[in-house]
Amino acid sequence: MVTFLQEVLADIKNSNPDISDITFVLPSKRAGGFLLNELKKNTNNTQFAPRICSIEEFIEDLSNLKIIDNTELLFKSYEAYLSTNSSTEKEDFETYSTWAITLLNDFNEIDRYLVEPAPFFSYLASIKTLERWGVNDEKTQLIENYLRFWESLPSFYENIQNQLLREGIGYQGMVYREAASNLGHYINNNKYKKHIFIGFNALNAAEQNIIQELLETKNSKIYWDTDRFFYEDLKHSASYFIRKYIKEWKYFQDETPKFIARNFEGPKQFRFVEVQKNVGQAKYVGELLSTLSTGEINKTAIVLGDENLLVPLLYSLPENVKNLNLTMGISLKNFPAVVFFELLYGIHHRNPRTLYYKDVLAILNHPLGNTLLKDTTIINKKLVNQNITHISFEDLKSFSEDSENPMLQLIFDDWNDDSETAIKSSIKIIETLQNDKELSVVERVVTNQLGKVLKKIDTLNEKYPHLKSIRSVLTLFSELTQTTSIDFEGDAYSGLQVMGVLETRVLDFENVIITSVNEGIFPSGKSNASFITYDLKQQFNLPIYTEKDAIYTYHFYRLLQRAKNVTLLYNNHSEGINTGEKSRFIRQLEIEKHPNHTIEKRILSPKVQIKPLQLREIHKTEAVLKRIREIAEKGFSPSALTSYIRNPMEFYFQKILKLNEFAEVEETVAANTLGTIVHDTLENFYQPLEALVLSVQNLLDMKERIHEEVTKQFKKTFKGGNFSKGKNLIIFEVAKRYISNFIDREISEVEAGNEIKIVKIEANLTLEIPIHEINFPVKIHGKVDRVDTYNGQLRIIDYKTGSVNQGDVEIIDWSVLNKDYKFSKAFQVLTYALMMNRELPINGAEAGIISFKNLAGGFLKFGTKTSAYSKRDQQITAETLENFTIELKKLILEICDPQIPFIEKEIE
Repeated sequence: MVTFLQEVLADIKNSNPDISDITFVLPSKRAGGFLLNELKKNTNNTQFAPRICSIEEFIEDLSNLKIIDNTELLFKSYEAYLSTNSSTEKEDFETYSTWAITLLNDFNEIDRYLVEPAPFFSYLASIKTLERWGVNDEKTQLIENYLRFWESLPSFYENIQNQLLREGIGYQGMVYREAASNLGHYINNNKYKKHIFIGFNALNAAEQNIIQELLETKNSKIYWDTDRFFYEDLKHSASYFIRKYIKEWKYFQDETPKFIARNFEGPKQFRFVEVQKNVGQAKYVGELLSTLSTGEINKTAIVLGDENLLVPLLYSLPENVKNLNLTMGISLKNFPAVVFFELLYGIHHRNPRTLYYKDVLAILNHPLGNTLLKDTTIINKKLVNQNITHISFEDLKSFSEDSENPMLQLIFDDWNDDSETAIKSSIKIIETLQNDKELSVVERVVTNQLGKVLKKIDTLNEKYPHLKSIRSVLTLFSELTQTTSIDFEGDAYSGLQVMGVLETRVLDFENVIITSVNEGIFPSGKSNASFITYDLKQQFNLPIYTEKDAIYTYHFYRLLQRAKNVTLLYNNHSEGINTGEKSRFIRQLEIEKHPNHTIEKRILSPKVQIKPLQLREIHKTEAVLKRIREIAEKGFSPSALTSYIRNPMEFYFQKILKLNEFAEVEETVAANTLGTIVHDTLENFYQPLEALVLSVQNLLDMKERIHEEVTKQFKKTFKGGNFSKGKNLIIFEVAKRYISNFIDREISEVEAGNEIKIVKIEANLTLEIPIHEINFPVKIHGKVDRVDTYNGQLRIIDYKTGSVNQGDVEIIDWSVLNKDYKFSKAFQVLTYALMMNRELPINGAEAGIISFKNLAGGFLKFGTKTSAYSKRDQQITAETLENFTIELKKLILEICDPQIPFIEKEIE
C-alpha cells in the first residue's frame, strides 16, 4: 500500500530535489512526525531537514503571539470582566466560570472565522432583547441586568483582546485573527519561501485567507487527501469542504488540484460487528488482534470513537502485541488519587466543624488515606463501635493513637472555607505522598502529575486571587484533572497504533479497527454549548452542525480510502443517553455498497451457560466436630437451633466459624436494635416487681417513666447515634408507643379484676438434654423474657417487636417442627417451656408470644391441633414437653452427627 504521505513526498521530490528550504504545514504535530519519518526512510544521503510544523505552530509564527492555556485564560478574562464598566453587577469567579467557558469558546469561533465584532455583538444583543419581548409589560430589574450584560459584550471582548495583546499572548481564535492581519508583512519578508500544506480539510476563514494568499505567491502548494469517489458525488459530504475550496478559490482557476486519488473503489473487506456493551468491544478487538501476525499488527490501527474505551482495551490486548503506540493519554480524572482530593474538598466545603461519618470513612478507607494515616483501622473501629454519625475534629483526634499526627490535622481540621488553606494543605499532602517509598510506579506518576496541577492552581491563585472558597478550588481542580492526561511512551512509527479520531489525519493503514461507531458518538450529536443562535451563525457564516457532521464524515471515509480490511464495532446496548443505534456511516456503507467491497456482519453476544443450582455442602471435619462439642457443652440457644432449621449453612457460618455481619455505623435504628431497646426497657420496668402482684399504681408509675427510660436505652444501645430528628425520632416515638400500649393493656387487665403476678423477668435458663447416642454432654440455654401467673395460670412469654400471628405458634404435625422454619416461633417458646420445667415443674402451663405489632391479638398461645379446623389444645403438659423433647433430640443428633454434612437450603 502506498500511503498519502509517500505519494506527496514522491511528487514534491520530482519538482524539488532539495527540500531543505521548504516549510511543510500539516494539521497536527503527529502528522508532522510521520512525515519526517517518511523522509528519513526515503533519503539515501545526508541533508538538512525541512521545517515541519503544525498549522497551530505556523499561525503562532505569523501572529507573533503565543496561544494561552485555557485555565489561565479563564483567570485573565475574569480580570477583563471586572474592568468592563458597562456591566454593573459583577459575579464572583465561581459563578463566572460556569458560563465564561462557553462565551470564550464563542469569542474563539468568531475570531477564527474573522467575523466583524461590532455588527455581530449588536445582532446578538438584539436577539436577546427579542427573546425577552412580551415576557412582562414592564422590564424588571432582572431583565434590565440581563439585557445590559449582552450589550456589554463588545466592551468585554475588547478588554480581553487588549489585555492579552499587551502580554504577547492570545487565545486560539485571537491568534488566528492576528495571523491573518499580519500575513501581508510575512509574505513581504518571505517572498521566496516555499510552503506546502498537506492533508487539510475543513478550514476556518483565517486559515482559508492565509493559505489562499500564500498560494497566490506561486511558491506554495496544497495537497488534498480525498478520493474521487466522494469528490465527484456532489451529495456526499466527505469532500464537502475540499469541493467548495477548489470551486471558490481563485488559485484553482488556473491550477489543477493536487491528489484527488482513486483508492476507495479498490477491493476491501468490511466487517460490521454488533456487540453488547463497551467492554464487549474491547474483548473482541483483543480476540481479533490475537489472530494477526506481527507484520499485520504493524499495519493495523485501532481508532477509538469513544476514548473512554482506552483502559478496557489495554487490558484486553493479547500477548502477540509486542509493540504498541498510544497517541492519547489517560485522563488524570480516572485515577483514585483525584477521587481522594475531591472527597477531601467535599468534606471541607460542607460543614467541617461536624464531620459526617461516611465522609470520614471514605477518606480513611481510601488507599491514599491508608498511606497517609497509619492507624485508620483503629479510628474506623472506634467510630463503628461507638456508633457515631457526626463527629468533631477534636473527638476524631482522640480516636487516633497519635493525636498529634500532623497529617490527621491537615486532612480533617477546619480549613475555614479558605481557598489558600485548601491549596497549601493539598500540596503538603502530595509532598508527603511523593516521599512515600511504598508507592507503585503508576501511583508515583499520578501524584507527580497531581502535584503539578495543584502548583498550577497555587500559582494562578497567587497571581489572580479570585478563588474565594473551597468550592471554587474544587471546580478548578475538577476542570484541570479532566483536561490533564498521563501520556504513554512508545515507538510512534512501528507496532500497533491506538489513536483517537483526530490523530488519524494524514495517516493510512491497511487494517483499520474502529470502535464505538454509534450514532451520537461517531458522528457525535448536535452540540448546543454556545450562546450563538443558529440563525446568527448562518448570518455571519459560522459553522453550523451540518458542517460539523461533514468533518466527521471526512475523517471516517478518509480512514477507509486506502485500507484493505476494515472492522467497525458498535454497541447495541441502550443505556442512559446511549440509544444503542449503529452509526449512519455503517448504514451508508450498506446501502451504497461498491461491487469491489465485501461486507460481513456479525452479532456478538455473551455465552449464557445456565448451570444447575448446586447447593453448598460442608462436611464435618474433626475441627468442626470439636467446635460443635464446645457449643453443646455451653448450650444450644433457641435462636441457634432455629437458624439451623432455616439453613444449616447459616448455622455453620455464624456458630461454627463465628462469622458475624460486617460491623458498620448504624445511622438509622435497625429492627434488632429497636427490639433490644424495647426488651431492655421492659426488663428495667418489671424486674423490681418479681414475686409481686401487679397493681394499677405500679403500671402508672411505669408510664410516667417511659420517655426517660427509652431515652436511656437508646443512648445505651444506639450509642452515639442521633435520634433527635428524622427516621430515628420516628422510631424513638414508636418504641415509646409500643411500651405505652403494652402497659395500657396490662392496666386494662388489672382493672378488669385479673391477677397478674410476676415470677421471673429475663431469667437465664439452662437444661442438660440426655442423649445416649452422643458421648458428650449436651445442653440448651436461653433467656426467657417473662414468666408470670395470670389468675393462677403459669405463662411463659416471649416478646417480639415484629409481627406474629396466632398461626405462627400452632402445629398439627410434630415431625415438621424441627424441619420447617415456619414453626420457629413455636420451637422457641417450647424450648423456653422445657427449660422452665426444670425450675417450675410444668403441667398445664401456657407458653406464647406477645407481638408489639399485633398487640390486639393479645397473648398468642402455643397450641396443637389434630387438623386445620379442629379445636386447639393450648395447655402445655408433660406429654407436650415429651413430644417436643423427641423432636429436639432429633435436631441435635443431626447437628452432631459426623456423617451428616451441613447442606445449604434453597430459601424461597
